Amino acid sequence: MLNMPFVRFRFRGKVRRIFDIYLSFMDNGGHAMHPIEVARMANCSMQEASVRLADTPELFVRLPQRADGLTRYRLTSQLATKTPEEVEALLKRHARRESMILYALGTMLLLLFIIALGLAGPALG
Repeated sequence: MLNMPFVRFRFRGKVRRIFDIYLSFMDNGGHAMHPIEVARMANCSMQEASVRLADTPELFVRLPQRADGLTRYRLTSQLATKTPEEVEALLKRHARRESMILYALGTMLLLLFIIALGLAGPALG
């Protein structure tokens, strides 16, 4: 998948993993959790849990570090009040938007190539 800094998708292809992280928060009663706890409950690696939590601030809020240096995350208040079906629909909507952006960029590049070929074709022939 595209993972360049200027084209990095946060939801596209990651809906299931983000939803698993959401469910782990809901199973824990909505309490704040450290990424290690999230990774254990969501059955994913610690690195992936940290990346998903940090990349989606509209879903998961990073709390200030405690005195012992632990950084914890919590669901946003908007997400905590929604049902799992609504959250899944929200995630799919975000992923669909990112897919449309990808398709639009691909179409623009294809049209740019066709225009350049159309302009350069007569000069070459």
